[in-house]
Amino acid sequence: MSVVNMSSQDKKTDSDPGQEEDHSCTATEDNKQEADICLGNNEVKSRAVVKYSAAPPPTTYALLQEKTDLKLPPANWLRENAQLGPAGTTVLGSSRKSKPFSSFGMAYDFIDCIGDDVDVVSDSENIKKLLKIPYSKSHVSMAVHRVGGTLLLDELDIQELFMRSSQTGDWTWLKEFYQRLIDQKWQRKKKSKEHWNEKAILSKFLYYSINSDGTAVPVPSDTDQTAEEGCGTAADGPSWPATFNSSTTDSEESTIPKEEQVDTYTLGHVSSVPKEQNLPTLFNEGENSQGLRNDFVRNILWTFEDIHMLVGSNMPIFGGGRYPAVSLRLRDNNKPINVLTGIDYWLDNLMCNVPELVMCFHVNGIVQKYEMIKTEDIPDLENSTFSTRVVKDIAQNILSFLKSNCTKEGHTYWLFKASGSDIVKLYDLTTLCEEAAEEKCQNPFTLPVAVLLYKVASNMMLKKSQQNKKNYGTIRTLLLNCIKLLDEERHPQIIASAHYMLAELFQLDDVSEDEGNGESLRGGGSEDSYSDEEEEEEDEDESCSYSTSSEPQDDSKAVAVIKSVGELSVPEKYKSTHQIRPNYAFPVSQDKEEKCRLVLSYVLKGLKAVDNSIKKESDLPAADPSTPIPLKYEERSQNGARDVEKEIALLLDRVGPCSKELKMPTRSGMLPGTWQHRMKLQLFLKASKAYYVLSDAATNLMKYGRALRYIKLALQCHDAYCSISGGLHPQVLLFHCQCLSLCGDVQLMLAQNASNRAAYLEEYSYQTKEDQEILHCLHRESSCQAFSMATDLATDPEYQLIVSSKCYEAAHDLLTSGVLKDLGQEQLAQVLKRLGNIRNEMGVFYMNQAAAMQAEKEGVRRSVCVAEQELWKKSFSCFEKGMQDFSMISDSVNTALLLCNIGRLMRICAQAHCIMTSDHSRGEFSPEEALYYNKAIDYYQRALKSLGCRESHSAVWDSVNWELSTTYFTLATLLQDYAPLSRKAQEQIERDVTETMMKSLRYCDLQTESARQPLYQYRAATIHHRLASMYHSCYRNQVGDESVRKQHKALAEQHYSKAVRLFVSLSDAPCELLRTLLERVAFAEFTMAGQNSSAVKLKTLTGALEIMCETRHAFILIHKELLEQQEKILMSKDSDKPEELHEGSDSSSSSELNTEEVVKLTGVFEPSFSFLLLQLIKLSTASKRKLSGKEEEQVKIYKNVYSRLLRAEKSVPLIQRVSLFLELLDQLNPPTESDEARSSS
Repeated sequence: MSVVNMSSQDKKTDSDPGQEEDHSCTATEDNKQEADICLGNNEVKSRAVVKYSAAPPPTTYALLQEKTDLKLPPANWLRENAQLGPAGTTVLGSSRKSKPFSSFGMAYDFIDCIGDDVDVVSDSENIKKLLKIPYSKSHVSMAVHRVGGTLLLDELDIQELFMRSSQTGDWTWLKEFYQRLIDQKWQRKKKSKEHWNEKAILSKFLYYSINSDGTAVPVPSDTDQTAEEGCGTAADGPSWPATFNSSTTDSEESTIPKEEQVDTYTLGHVSSVPKEQNLPTLFNEGENSQGLRNDFVRNILWTFEDIHMLVGSNMPIFGGGRYPAVSLRLRDNNKPINVLTGIDYWLDNLMCNVPELVMCFHVNGIVQKYEMIKTEDIPDLENSTFSTRVVKDIAQNILSFLKSNCTKEGHTYWLFKASGSDIVKLYDLTTLCEEAAEEKCQNPFTLPVAVLLYKVASNMMLKKSQQNKKNYGTIRTLLLNCIKLLDEERHPQIIASAHYMLAELFQLDDVSEDEGNGESLRGGGSEDSYSDEEEEEEDEDESCSYSTSSEPQDDSKAVAVIKSVGELSVPEKYKSTHQIRPNYAFPVSQDKEEKCRLVLSYVLKGLKAVDNSIKKESDLPAADPSTPIPLKYEERSQNGARDVEKEIALLLDRVGPCSKELKMPTRSGMLPGTWQHRMKLQLFLKASKAYYVLSDAATNLMKYGRALRYIKLALQCHDAYCSISGGLHPQVLLFHCQCLSLCGDVQLMLAQNASNRAAYLEEYSYQTKEDQEILHCLHRESSCQAFSMATDLATDPEYQLIVSSKCYEAAHDLLTSGVLKDLGQEQLAQVLKRLGNIRNEMGVFYMNQAAAMQAEKEGVRRSVCVAEQELWKKSFSCFEKGMQDFSMISDSVNTALLLCNIGRLMRICAQAHCIMTSDHSRGEFSPEEALYYNKAIDYYQRALKSLGCRESHSAVWDSVNWELSTTYFTLATLLQDYAPLSRKAQEQIERDVTETMMKSLRYCDLQTESARQPLYQYRAATIHHRLASMYHSCYRNQVGDESVRKQHKALAEQHYSKAVRLFVSLSDAPCELLRTLLERVAFAEFTMAGQNSSAVKLKTLTGALEIMCETRHAFILIHKELLEQQEKILMSKDSDKPEELHEGSDSSSSSELNTEEVVKLTGVFEPSFSFLLLQLIKLSTASKRKLSGKEEEQVKIYKNVYSRLLRAEKSVPLIQRVSLFLELLDQLNPPTESDEARSSS
């Protein structure tokens, strides 16, 4: 035989008197006693961990002398003794009778084990009775309850139930059912006098064994009789649910009940429940002796093979000397040990880690001898031989059978085997009770089961481990079944708290929650489904241990039947436990709205449960939940905007942290500090979070009317929360800031999307019945009007922008208050960004209003009005505040954008100061315009400085760069076109224009490829063209200093050349190119007029003609564009639809301006071309020098072209004239391949 591995330490933890009373106290890891035992050749594995022990350290038992008379009582008999357990005078044997709720007491104390870690919770006596079923003819009657993956087993004394039902009228349906289908003749057997004598001898033996001197003392002659009568009374006296007394095995002992107070159970999630709201006591005063106390001497976590059990044991353990732990047994030497007794002794020792058994043999109460037996030798004792492997198979089969068939959580199952019968049946008493149309409360297990389901779920919820989400399916099932069991009127606290925990399963704080592990709602488990596989009926085993009495016919009411107890001995006759462990699926929906709707449905049920429990009804008139509560939709004036400011200021005072506790009842009559008060706070906050998530989701879907409705409801929930809360937790304030920020977001979106206001109003006005009912619950505590103005749907965009701004400001003020100063830094940055953004939006709004007002006065002589100035001030103030917000979070990009907007505002101010003359024409460039343009330039430069470099944000950098270049260009153009000659000299103006144009040119980014590159090229070409024109004008008008004239001439040539090169690179500026070339030709003609030498003039004219030939590229582009216009007109004429014809005429008229420009330019081109040709012909023919052949040929071409030009019809269409010009230019200067390629491109 293998060696037993035992600790040399005591098998019980040290405990003080306080520990003896407090059964929830758990031993520390150091004091837990455990051992792994491999027993015999059968290799059955057993491991036990003492979770808690109320007994003192074991002492050495007293070895009684031979011939000691156990019929005589010892001096300490029936006196309280800690060595025999906390019950004191109660006789504690190894097989003390179970109480009906003993498993619940243990489950409450070791709630962490319930659900997954432990398979079975029960009294050790019940475990032994189950494992002896194939060997025993005794009846078995047990109640089975399932909690998660754990089964709770309790003895169910049917006879006691029937005695009770005859007095109360309860359980009559079960009595009728039992008598009809189970066992009509079975009666409880009376205990014989011999039985009670044996019990008395055993009791005296145990007291002798702990008595130091072992002497007997005289006692009154009626002592024996009194003890026996006391034992008998214990068996028959108290009504159920006191101790059940049924037929027992040889080793069973009676108990003397001890008066104990029934525990009341505070809910795990709702603390400090006031006395009047405690859960009702479970029994009447006369039955308080058997409450739900866990009063076992020790609780042990016993692993038998792969089965994990939490068992309660009262077996006295002795030790000392070379025997650290032994159990004492008293046997009549004339009666051999049978199999049932052997299994009893073996299992007791296994459960308690006792390696040896000390057997005291007696004859008629006279001690004969002692014998020491090792635990692993017990199965091999003479006359009681049994196979440990068979016991292991029985255990596994019974557990598998129960787990396969006890599938509904909250149901009370009844495992029953009649005395002498070979059939074991399992009934669902809850279903039978429902069929009998009796109330839930008629099942005394209902409340303990419901409380346990709640406690297990609550314990799982409180675990903050990473594995918590995996338990959500289990928690949901536990809570739903708990709610199903309870009556709302009797247990509102548990029901409200359970609904709150169901809502808490949906983590709304983390909207990016990983949903991959969950199933859809359709795939989630139902509230009472544990296994997808059903246990199939097995064929009846041929072997049968005992003959059976006549059985009633097939029982259709049974959930499952073991047709022969012999089946339990067959290895793996039923499925192994690991195959039938429950697999819960938590219903996680991919749809946020669906998830939030589930949360709100649980919140509503919780609120209803709380409201129904409040005794004093509200003085408010009863509201009809089916009547919608109107959501306001109002026009807001400027006064309304100011009202918002006052309202937000009051709001900040209201929601600030407060140290004062509420003392007066709330509006509904609810007392502060009660469980209802705490539960409502939690439910209001959960509802507020759910509505917040709904609003956020609607915002992302651009359903802004719906979003505003949801955020209104969220803030109304928060208002109700504030009205019943004495002070706000910082985390609640942080969430409130999020709500205000989202409200600001929604109002901003509504202001920006004013065109869809009708659709938003329809969304905003819609209400579900659930929302209406929640609103009515809120109105029991608050008017919910604190946030009404901030959440109303207005029609004025300015009002909506103001409301948005005030919401952000309120959130900012909360986050910068003392309470949240250190907690809300991350959220503060987001709020500051939103504040900067809304102030930018408001600044743009006022700026656009000012621009629109200015546009209305365009072309009219006007001065700047006060309304315009007010709009400028408002806009500038908003921009400045926005910049301060962005600078606080070092957001350089957005700061640059606001500086850019201020630059635009300055330009609008400059345009407003434009001077108009009496004939409505533009006056001189005013100093006010110059001032504001220079301010705009300053802000644009600050914006670039804020960005630092283009790499920081290329898009913003390019935008600011373009605006700065535009501002310089506009300033230079106005200076040039409307020169302030009344204030400045011409030369000074020219210098200013040149300097400003060059600055604009400096910011024209011609190198970077971007969408703006053609615009930069066009602007650069225009700048060069304007500078060339200015120097051309100076050259013409300059008198005196020749060096200055030469400089102007050179600069004009240079800028004309650059302008032409840039215009040529553009494909959409043929008119500008043509104008620049014609000006350049005119410049050459003016230069020629001042020359005297014919040769020099001829050279100048030849150069001018070359420039004229360059117009060919411009005419090609013009010809192409005219052809496209012609094709469009022809297509529209061919069409039968008058609408398309009209569109065609519109398109042709839209390009009319370009055509008019071309007509003007051709009107300049033709005479200039004719003049050049004529002068060239004259100078060439008037020359005294004989012309070479090539020169003569060239003169002929000139004459031919000149002749065709003179004969050309002036009235022909423009496109024909352009074609003629192209032919003449080609004749003068045949195009090269490069010219053709450039023209085609």
